[in-house]
Amino acid sequence: MNSVSSVANASLRRISAVGRKEFLHVLRDPRSLALGILMPLIMLFLFGYALTLDVDRVPLAVWDQSGTSQSRELISRFEGSRYFSLRSHALSYADLERAVDRREALIALVIPPDFANRLETGDSPSLQVILDGSDPSTATIAQGYAEAIILTWSRQIVIQQLQRNYTKQTVIVRSEAVGEAGGEEGATQAYRAARRGGPDEANERIRPDMASPQLEIRPRVWFNTDLVSRNFIFPGLIPVIMMIVAALLTSLSMAREWETGTMEQIVTMPVRKWELIIGKLAPYFCIGVVDLLLSVGVGYFVFSVPLKGSLLLLSALSLLFLVGALAVGMLISIIAKSQLLASQLALLVTVLPAFLLSGFIFPLENMPAPIQAVSHIVVARYFVNILRGIYLKDVGLGVLWPQALFLLGFALLILGISVRRFKKKLG
Repeated sequence: MNSVSSVANASLRRISAVGRKEFLHVLRDPRSLALGILMPLIMLFLFGYALTLDVDRVPLAVWDQSGTSQSRELISRFEGSRYFSLRSHALSYADLERAVDRREALIALVIPPDFANRLETGDSPSLQVILDGSDPSTATIAQGYAEAIILTWSRQIVIQQLQRNYTKQTVIVRSEAVGEAGGEEGATQAYRAARRGGPDEANERIRPDMASPQLEIRPRVWFNTDLVSRNFIFPGLIPVIMMIVAALLTSLSMAREWETGTMEQIVTMPVRKWELIIGKLAPYFCIGVVDLLLSVGVGYFVFSVPLKGSLLLLSALSLLFLVGALAVGMLISIIAKSQLLASQLALLVTVLPAFLLSGFIFPLENMPAPIQAVSHIVVARYFVNILRGIYLKDVGLGVLWPQALFLLGFALLILGISVRRFKKKLG
């Protein structure tokens, strides 16, 4: 027992010695500190503020050929919505074309001259909505918002017309009935009574569901109830940043030793290969922990991203992911003996898969089957699912254990390959 503890203590001393050496180098190199601390903060604020999937204040142009109270009321509905921003009132179709060509408007509304007349007669007037298809995502979402505003307004118009028609018919029927019984004076009194009570009675008789389909949909949103895209994006942003920064930091570690000519000292150190690699990773692991704390803090205090799940589980699985990301950089550093080549390989291995194949922004379900198959080996994919589950759904290890198991296996596998690939010789 004593021999085992003495061996463990000796290993810890050797790992600590390597770690202190690497830590001093990081402190003497401001570029490493800037890369490890400032770069994640810059990326957090840049993506946090600039990247959004919400479509608000879409620039709108209107050509109102009707010029009536009904058309102005419809336009006011668009102005009162947070989804649209009225930029111009066009006087011709050419004005609309110029507005769309110059991107002064992404959506245009054309109200025909007979708009009010057709509403009064009960006909269905046609409205033209012009969309800028050069931005298909925004155009599709804006079309849905515009249709919702128009349908809601038209439904209210139908209800008002039904109420007016019911009141008018009630007045005529009551006037005729009482007029026959009480003459002209009785008819006049009945007419006035019907006019006083007509709208109230009409409101009771004419219900909103008479102007809408009988099938009613009652949506209920779970987890991200306000559908704020930032709450979806930010938990996915943390794995991407951690993967890129961690791999970049450690990818320069061994390559720097080769370029500066200090690899001979590393080889002659009385340490085992795995002790050397763990000692090399230790300072960057500490930097990664600081980055994790900064990321969670910025998300909560600056961007108001709620954390519904366990902070302890989040921390434990984040540290597991961090070990795997650091191991990827170390493996690259062992293979590439040039800092330039190592940094390029690190960017290639981390940036593209983390952004495109992790589900961070683009749904994996919409990708071709071969690409979906490749995404299963991207470790960021599993950590994105973990963070969104903890942040938004408050799920625990009982649900996330497959992803956690993959993180553990990935970290052990890459560390094992790194130890095996590293040769303590100069040849």
